Amino acid sequence: MKIAYTISGLYNSGGMENILIQKANYLADILGYNITIITTDQKNHPTFFPISKNIELIDLGINYCDAKSSHLWHLKKYLLKNNHKQSLADLLYKKQFDIVRSLMDFDFSFLHSLKDGSRKILEYHFAKYSKVNATNNKLKKFLQRVRIERWSTIVSKYEKFIVLTYEDKNQWKNLKNISVIPNFINSIPNIQAQLANKRVISVGRADFQKGFDVLIDAWKFVHDSHPDWELNIIGGGEKQHLYDQIKELKLSKSIKLLPPTKDIGKEYANSSLYVMSSRYEGLPLVLLEAMSFGLPIVSFDCPCGPKDILKPTYSTLVKSGDIRALANAIIEWISDIDRRIYAGNKAREEANLYLKDQIMNIWDNLFKSLK
Repeated sequence: MKIAYTISGLYNSGGMENILIQKANYLADILGYNITIITTDQKNHPTFFPISKNIELIDLGINYCDAKSSHLWHLKKYLLKNNHKQSLADLLYKKQFDIVRSLMDFDFSFLHSLKDGSRKILEYHFAKYSKVNATNNKLKKFLQRVRIERWSTIVSKYEKFIVLTYEDKNQWKNLKNISVIPNFINSIPNIQAQLANKRVISVGRADFQKGFDVLIDAWKFVHDSHPDWELNIIGGGEKQHLYDQIKELKLSKSIKLLPPTKDIGKEYANSSLYVMSSRYEGLPLVLLEAMSFGLPIVSFDCPCGPKDILKPTYSTLVKSGDIRALANAIIEWISDIDRRIYAGNKAREEANLYLKDQIMNIWDNLFKSLK
């Protein structure tokens, strides 16, 4: 079976690019599919993540990225999209793919209309209202909500629309073509956190979404009752506002802001609790990773993901934005090592549900049903 993916580029280190390449590699090398990835803005950049030699890469040379900084962006995007539509139509007609999968990029609005004979699948790696939740500006929230509600008409024209969580599926309401397929983790690691170190961690980029400012406020209460425990926040991004907040709260000896690391497994294994303070998510792989190392979890009940993934036997869900409740949940876990050990084993068991082989089997069955 011949399958094509479409995406802007594969040179970034983002989670969507990582998951796409892992899926494509598995389909080509393990399941024997004929896989092509079609990009618009790859240029001559190498892929950031390793890609199978069995996968064909085709760049259409549209280069939306070159026009984004222009004052005439909307006009240029319209002209580029016309070129994109024609170039993609010509390629799909020539290649005669069985299935074409869009990651809801620039081709989202027109791919379904191309009459090349392939079945069209749309994947969304965020949640429906992610862009609404990404701002506190009421006007921007309103405009984003209006725009997103118009998406349903386009989405319904695809053979299948795949989202990451059941929580997000429910937000799309009455779409008949919608299904849930979560992302995956590669394996359950050989090492497991011993849960004895007085160390809590959180992982992610230091931006509004991740809510580290709220976590730091909550840690003030934790520090007051357990001054011997430490919070480590690991990830990139602009952190000066977090350093200022930590200094103001006199927590400089209790909180460390650490850079991204390629050996994140070591950080999980040397910790005793994982905390996620995000304001919104799609499906947070960090939770699955932490679970696979046997870490109990405290998380805000933010949209979307935590509600789908987490169970009470190994986690505590806290009302989003409730600083005191977040602090109390952390304190409860760090006060009871026996509870942490029991929960860590349960979390590790649950992580098995998200292993790559199992999730890719769902994709395999979907493709066969569409043939």
